[in-house]
Amino acid sequence: MKPTTPEVSGPQPASTPARDSSVGTPVSMTRRFLGWELAIVLGLSLGRSAVYAVLQLAERLTLAPLAEQSATVQTSRSRAEFFDLSYQVLDSLFALFPVALVCYLFFLQGVNPFRRFGLDLRRPVRDLSLGVGLFLIIGLGTLVVYGAGRAAGITTEIIPADVGEHWWTSPVLILAALRHSLLEEVIMVAYLFDRARRIWPRAGIWLIILAAALLRGAYHLYQGFGPGIGNLLMGIIFGWLYHRYGRVMPLVIAHLLLDVVAFLAFPLVLRLASLQ
Repeated sequence: MKPTTPEVSGPQPASTPARDSSVGTPVSMTRRFLGWELAIVLGLSLGRSAVYAVLQLAERLTLAPLAEQSATVQTSRSRAEFFDLSYQVLDSLFALFPVALVCYLFFLQGVNPFRRFGLDLRRPVRDLSLGVGLFLIIGLGTLVVYGAGRAAGITTEIIPADVGEHWWTSPVLILAALRHSLLEEVIMVAYLFDRARRIWPRAGIWLIILAAALLRGAYHLYQGFGPGIGNLLMGIIFGWLYHRYGRVMPLVIAHLLLDVVAFLAFPLVLRLASLQ
């Protein structure tokens, strides 16, 4: 016989879902909900960048050979020093809001995103060692791909930074490098991998790695086909390492170092590599 529950008059207390960790109040997550969440996060960040990058590449192909064009990553926003500084800082800060949103969404589930992603200081020596090693390997590979792309005429001349010389130029460019490293590695690797596994539980890890790498390559296509290919390969390496070690911190460190060197010393690096 099915047991009966005695009726209780008056308002009923809301049921409390089980907690997944010591932070936040968990909310129910379905695959459909997570699919919409992933689409929204990408639409607010790097998915949008990928769409614009593909469109920019298509436009470039109608104008002139790619080898005769240039692409600038960081540019001055105003002739007035105060406003240029303000725009540069605000650009970097507002660009990090999708990262904050991702962390907030995990906290809502009762999950600490910093521990889940491996974006903490629990293993500083290994993270730093792996990050520096990745920086050296990816940096060398980037120079090879860039040189080959320029020689083949499929890569624009890349100008990492075209910002006026001021007392704040270097700190602002380092902030921009931190912005790019956090945005790309947290969203494109840590967040995307977590959500993809839950939305498509039968998808193999290499399918997820390749999909994330393709998207990474796509939002660099405004620089030409060479950077798209280079970042695709970088995405595969980074994705495999995240799957292997479960920590995004080494990837953030490597990406940060790559962008800092590019923003502050790219012409010198090209001269040393005999590519300029």
